[in-house]
Amino acid sequence: MVETLKPETTEQVVEAIAWATGEETPLEIVGTGTKRGFGRPMGDGNRTIAHAVDLSGLTGITLYEPEELVLSAWAGTPLAEIEAAVAAKGQMLAFEPPRFARLYGNEGGTLGGMIACNLAGPRRVKAGAARDHILGIEAVTGRGDLVKSGGRVVKNVTGYDLSKLLTGSFGTLAALTQITIKVLPAAETEETILVAGVDDAVAVEIMSAALNSSNEASGAAHLPVGLASIPGPVTAFRVEGFVPSVAARADALRELVGARGHVTTLDREASQAFWASVRDVEGVGDGGTPLWRLSVTPDRAGIIVAEISASIPGKALYDWGGGLIWFCVDSDVEGAGHGAIRGALAANGGGHATLVRASNNIRRTVDVFEPQPAPLAALSSRVKESFDPRHILNPGRMYSGV
Repeated sequence: MVETLKPETTEQVVEAIAWATGEETPLEIVGTGTKRGFGRPMGDGNRTIAHAVDLSGLTGITLYEPEELVLSAWAGTPLAEIEAAVAAKGQMLAFEPPRFARLYGNEGGTLGGMIACNLAGPRRVKAGAARDHILGIEAVTGRGDLVKSGGRVVKNVTGYDLSKLLTGSFGTLAALTQITIKVLPAAETEETILVAGVDDAVAVEIMSAALNSSNEASGAAHLPVGLASIPGPVTAFRVEGFVPSVAARADALRELVGARGHVTTLDREASQAFWASVRDVEGVGDGGTPLWRLSVTPDRAGIIVAEISASIPGKALYDWGGGLIWFCVDSDVEGAGHGAIRGALAANGGGHATLVRASNNIRRTVDVFEPQPAPLAALSSRVKESFDPRHILNPGRMYSGV
């Protein structure tokens, strides 16, 4: 049985980790636990996890200055609370963090969990990833040391950029306690242009054309047959901003892509609902079978999906103009089809394949994250040794031995 420690202050987090370091007792670093299924099952070698540090007690917004576009909060603060606070001031988290309730069957999510996993949604093609919006961070390393990086202003170059290093580290280097992020004004309105009836190859072509145009699309996705609310495949482009600008850019996009298929338009409310479903991988992520997240060269996306589909039955969703593919395997095939999937990437310019959801047994035996080349693996090992020499923080969560 796992004994849970629930600190309510930074000092208590330091005490808990310092104790675990002294005892060489591995810890699970957790918030509300909504992403426990993301990554390898916890544990490293013969050591089992007997203790958890629950950071959900570190909650609340500690600073919000809308005029400065800056917000600071404890790591355990619910993401919904933060988004509600900034929305009330006409602002947003521009990187559009996804909700994975449909993937793992639980609601919630915290600021710390989002940053630890470096999550970003469809607007990443324009706004960047979560790590691009981090201004400062406070965390406790596996040595039991409190570290701080960055600050509370948008233009800040204080010290080494530990914030970006810790973002996406899945709690294997340090337990995040406080985070400062940049927020941005929300768009006055938005429209989504839908092009129906095009195949994957044409969809990738027109998504590239739209994103490389001057129309500043903030989303470009392709949903094959059976994944959209309208019959047949649909390719979608989002434009956001002030009303006159959106109208002009939407007209230009319709002219650019309209010759390739039947074009319709979603108004602001329908557009928001549509992109929320893309963000949260609805449709393709339903069913509970293995789900992969593939980061690829956009112009090879259609070919990669075709090659994977020839070996493994499944369905795909293209986001980021084809740079991101969600591929859901129809059933629990051996090893979740990792050989065919990583082979297709290697044969088409490379990329990264992450097994976002699968059974514990599969995630123990298959590389969940893209295997690292030897030099990068050695660097990762040195970074781990620097931050967590006893290997007590989320051991094995990303890679065996890390």
